[in-house]
Amino acid sequence: MPQLKAPSVLDVLKKLKKGKPLPLYYLFGEDSYGLDNTLAALEEAAKPFILSDFDKEIYYGEDKDLQEVLNAASTFPFGSEKKLIIFKEFEKVRDKKGLIPYSKSPQEFTILVLIHNGSITNLEAEPYKTMSQHEFIFEAKELKGKNLLVWLINLAESKGKILTEENAQLIVDIAGENRNILESQLEKIFTFLGDKKEITYDVITSLSSSLKEYNVFDLQNAIARKDKSNALKIAISMMDKGAEPTFIIHMLTRYFTGLVRVNELKEQNLPDQAAARVVGTHPYYYKDYLKARTIYPDDKIFNAAQALLKADLSIKTTSTDEKTVISLLIAEILQ
Repeated sequence: MPQLKAPSVLDVLKKLKKGKPLPLYYLFGEDSYGLDNTLAALEEAAKPFILSDFDKEIYYGEDKDLQEVLNAASTFPFGSEKKLIIFKEFEKVRDKKGLIPYSKSPQEFTILVLIHNGSITNLEAEPYKTMSQHEFIFEAKELKGKNLLVWLINLAESKGKILTEENAQLIVDIAGENRNILESQLEKIFTFLGDKKEITYDVITSLSSSLKEYNVFDLQNAIARKDKSNALKIAISMMDKGAEPTFIIHMLTRYFTGLVRVNELKEQNLPDQAAARVVGTHPYYYKDYLKARTIYPDDKIFNAAQALLKADLSIKTTSTDEKTVISLLIAEILQ
């Protein structure tokens, strides 16, 4: 039997354009941007039905008993056609079984939105199974790879700006994959651009420099030069500014994986732009890969791969301080 899967929160947005909101939404997932964006859309969709501030309530999982909230959802609106009840941090509610009878017969005069931050391992368990059967549960999955780039390009286009796939990848490489952070970076770029339309390589890097923020390319260049003190300084600064250690490990893994391909690509005489696409970098940085490959022969790349695997396991399975893990990683790569 195939495993039960929840539809995407994107389906919520599509259905809102076609008709009235559902009486119950259970939104869950790892993508905080998707959850926030869907909740904002539901609040906007509920506005025409709510005439009184008394008919909009917000609760939090740590502070409120589920049954109290369901009782509130079952109470007629104060002076509106519908009432909106938002229950955030629902993952903190220990006993969720009260949702089973409610989801079978939710009140039509209430829009009840439950926000569960994080994944659900088994949708066959209750109350998720019953909500799935009644089509009230939706998942916010993090966008990855090509889908993330398409989202970023479309977001820029919605603001009247032009962003190529290569430069979208550059922004992701610098800022990471968190869509809240990416949206914030784009807003800075829009302000920096003014009336100009195209988001170019120069615009992206100039903004990064003007904000005096280190990025993953600064770290790669320091490692390529075997500049240990600067590499440590950049890595720690990136983490102080919010970069996750897993992001740093992922990007360095991608960097050394790209370095492995460089000699092969040179033998094929590929143009730099095509070769850059193969190794996974912006064409501007490919010349740095060529130079770094002369400093990192196969045995050094193999040592770097072992150090990266060790750091990744340490982050995921131990309580070692994250900055210590990254510092040891850089020291082992550059030994």
